[in-house]
Amino acid sequence: MSLINIFQIIISVLLIISVLLQARGGGLSSTFGGTETGFQTKRGAEKTIFIATIVLTVIFLGLGIVNIILS
Repeated sequence: MSLINIFQIIISVLLIISVLLQARGGGLSSTFGGTETGFQTKRGAEKTIFIATIVLTVIFLGLGIVNIILS
């Protein structure tokens, strides 16, 4: 297993965690008549997790492209 594959696995696990941390409690409740929360701006930790998710996604895609080029 190459070093790029190991980094890609680590980044993918971190990406999954960051996406799960962003999940709001609503889920499917709005489909079955739940209340709508409306639009809110991201602040504090929520904004940091949002930006970290974007950065992790770019790194993951970059590693994937590098992996394809090198193989």
